[in-house]
Amino acid sequence: MDTVGFIGLGLMGRPMARNLLAAGYPLVVHNRSRPAVEDLARAGAAAAGCPREVAERSQVVITMVPDSPDVVAVMRGPDGVFAGARPGTLVIDMSTISPVVARELAAEASAIGCEMLDAPVSGGTVGAAEGTLSIMVGGRAGAVDRARPIFEVLGGRVTHVGDSGAGQVAKACNQVVVGVVIEAVGEALVLAEKCGVDPAKVREALLGGFAQSRILDAHGQRALRRHFEPGFKAAMQLKDLAIAQAAGREYGAALPATAVVAELYKSVCAAGDGGADHSVLMAHVARLAGLEWRSPEGGASRGTPRPA
Repeated sequence: MDTVGFIGLGLMGRPMARNLLAAGYPLVVHNRSRPAVEDLARAGAAAAGCPREVAERSQVVITMVPDSPDVVAVMRGPDGVFAGARPGTLVIDMSTISPVVARELAAEASAIGCEMLDAPVSGGTVGAAEGTLSIMVGGRAGAVDRARPIFEVLGGRVTHVGDSGAGQVAKACNQVVVGVVIEAVGEALVLAEKCGVDPAKVREALLGGFAQSRILDAHGQRALRRHFEPGFKAAMQLKDLAIAQAAGREYGAALPATAVVAELYKSVCAAGDGGADHSVLMAHVARLAGLEWRSPEGGASRGTPRPA
């Protein structure tokens, strides 16, 4: 069984790393803040002082960090993964980043005799904890086959989308759908309430028809309960929509609805709700209609005015 290095132990990374430990993988971990590393070390992981050391001690290196610059910083430089990797090392970036950057890093990995997969995920903290993430993979088929046992520990559905960068394209598409549908569900429930009809009953009716979706189910319920504690932060949703918009500009795809929703998420973050769940957008849509969908006991963490 390969030794797996895991870099990035945040809301998603820590439960993912725990699942690999539970499955019996020898694990080497690194994170910018030490408490997460110490937590995993108590559970049986080995601690590393920098990304280079993780790569030196592992056959497979997984990264799960916030954005493209973070992945670049982890990979490059004298203390980066590429400095410590040996020919044959498999690098798997499970962050959500730019497809352009993913392709650049894959080429750099290939130049030193390594393989790199981009494998972003969907499913939030619940999926990370339960090992049911949807994993979208870009890279060479042989490398995907090598990684598949690891992916099957972390996810319930693994889809090899195509060559390097294809996983990140799929994730950008996922985030476009998620963001636009959250906004649409918010508008629908607001419309119901403003028309004097019980939004809970409207949601129940819609769940039985063509408008049914996981977002209407899960996030519609969050809106009804007025609870927006983060499973996936609004600031990260804004970051992901910016990635989709940049890809659209790069490859000539018009994304008009995405542009509108991105502006709404900018307002969410500017209002201090970047640390709340991305479904908090529905509360902001409600506020535009003069409704208050926040409650003290159901409120979410504030103070994140822009994406991390």
